[in-house]
Amino acid sequence: MSSLVYIVIPCFNEAKRLNRNEVNVLLADQEVRIVFVDDGSTDTTLDCLRELQVEHPQRVEVLPLPKNLGKAEAVRNGLLHAVSSSAIITGYLDADFATPASEMLRLIDTLRGSPDTRVLLASRWLHLGSRIERHLFRHYTGRIFATLASMVLNLKVYDTQCGAKLFRVDADLARAIKQPFLSRWAFDVELIGRLRRTHAEKSFLEVPLNTWIDVAGSKMSLLDMFRATLELLLIWRQLHRNR
Repeated sequence: MSSLVYIVIPCFNEAKRLNRNEVNVLLADQEVRIVFVDDGSTDTTLDCLRELQVEHPQRVEVLPLPKNLGKAEAVRNGLLHAVSSSAIITGYLDADFATPASEMLRLIDTLRGSPDTRVLLASRWLHLGSRIERHLFRHYTGRIFATLASMVLNLKVYDTQCGAKLFRVDADLARAIKQPFLSRWAFDVELIGRLRRTHAEKSFLEVPLNTWIDVAGSKMSLLDMFRATLELLLIWRQLHRNR
């Protein structure tokens, strides 16, 4: 049975970091489609994405946003496109492929084999046999954020901010992405929170990555991380107001 998978990849000035080999690995699965969302890039990113679209006309789509709206809106626009298409599964992945394409394919296979799972979250958990390369400062600040996010969501989740997530396409997902996110940096938590209203905890699955490598050039600064932490309060208020 066909199970088309639409992977959204948000891009902002990624011309120097976009790895075409990783794109080809992701497209090795014949049911995978890639939706690149160009978030108003000011470099040659859009040209690079157009070239990929020409190389893979049936497999790659490019959605250019008229101006920079931020990662949250780029991802949401891509997911809206996937939901309105023929996707059975959709999700998103960072353009730097810190989560390698081979790992994303493994996550897709995991979700395919887990019919009761509606939401799959990749987790950067350092364990024996894994290769998780993350700057120590980001790791420890990330652990503080993840602990707070888990409390906000009332969900035993280890890592809400890994840029690799998958969702089964259904009416609940469509409803969850209908409205813009309040948060710019913590939108992952906000999206999980919206889905948590309709999905039981057993519908969520967290899968440890075997490989995740921090790629230089991240656009999230220390100030942005602080802002994301403050955004958790907005998300908590929204979730409790709508109960």
